[in-house]
Amino acid sequence: MYLNEVYFWTSTIYQWKHLLKHDKYKEILIDSLANLTERKKIKVYGFVIMPNHVHLLWEMIEKNGKEVPHASFQKHIAHAIQSDFKINHPNVLAHFKVQEKERFYRSWQRDPLAVLIQDREKAEQKLNYMHFNPLQAHWNLCQDPRAYHYSSASFYNSSQSDFSFLSDYRERV
Repeated sequence: MYLNEVYFWTSTIYQWKHLLKHDKYKEILIDSLANLTERKKIKVYGFVIMPNHVHLLWEMIEKNGKEVPHASFQKHIAHAIQSDFKINHPNVLAHFKVQEKERFYRSWQRDPLAVLIQDREKAEQKLNYMHFNPLQAHWNLCQDPRAYHYSSASFYNSSQSDFSFLSDYRERV
């Protein structure tokens, strides 16, 4: 991913486990997005957090130290969730154990999908896909995209949102 380009980005939990089913883990993602936005490392134009993956329409503004912001985002979330598991759910932590040289546990699948967004039409297509993701039959998390809290759908429908880190893509793309 390049800086100052908008991407549709998908990252999946290791082995498609439903790690993000619980709101407290979704809130870790929200806090990380808010922090990186506040520090002007990223701009978030849209998102949806699903039980086993996250979709973002976002832009990397500048590196977070030596890291690209998406790496910091994933690392922060992995560490926070693993810390919670060690304290509150030690049995669950074993499901994320890996035999890798650089780590003991893996929260995310390798190689997230990053699709460069070059025009408004593609941005709208990806936002619609994200916002309707919770309605898919195998998820059935809500009946209306605006009713799913962990999404930017209500932001684009009413310009109101609980997520102050959101920016309107129409001002960028």
